[in-house]
Amino acid sequence: MRGCAKRAGVSHAAPAHHFGDAAGLLTALAAQGFERFIETQNRVKAAAQPVDARANLLAAGIGYLTFAWENQALFRLMFSSERRDDSNAHLAACAQAAYLQLAADVAAVRGDAKAPPRPNDVDVIAAWAMVHGLSDLMISGRIMLDGLSETERHAALESIIARVMPEARP
Repeated sequence: MRGCAKRAGVSHAAPAHHFGDAAGLLTALAAQGFERFIETQNRVKAAAQPVDARANLLAAGIGYLTFAWENQALFRLMFSSERRDDSNAHLAACAQAAYLQLAADVAAVRGDAKAPPRPNDVDVIAAWAMVHGLSDLMISGRIMLDGLSETERHAALESIIARVMPEARP
């Protein structure tokens, strides 16, 4: 915490006063990570200019992978750290917002965009598992896409995701 305070240019006591302890700081970082995660997905979706719900979901997947690649430590904190406080209301709301965005994108592919999210929705779980698994493999160095331009890398990853994505329903 002292190192964080020094880098932030505040007194050594300021982080403890604001966050309480290291878990409080990590919890706040994870919540901010989910907010940035959603922003990245929305930015990638807007740039892709998807023509239908399936293309929108694929772009969201590329946004997921982009965020994981560009923010590896934060991604790990958000999804696999035990040092954050998952009972924190702000963190829970931010994580839920990310999940609800995925659920809405999947529902749009199914043609039921106006329906509320379904508990234990296997389509949502499948989409999430695919991009999360790819993210983990990428940042662990298990998938090598070296030598590809960003456009080529996105196309390769989109092709992988598309293999398990259902066709859009009217």
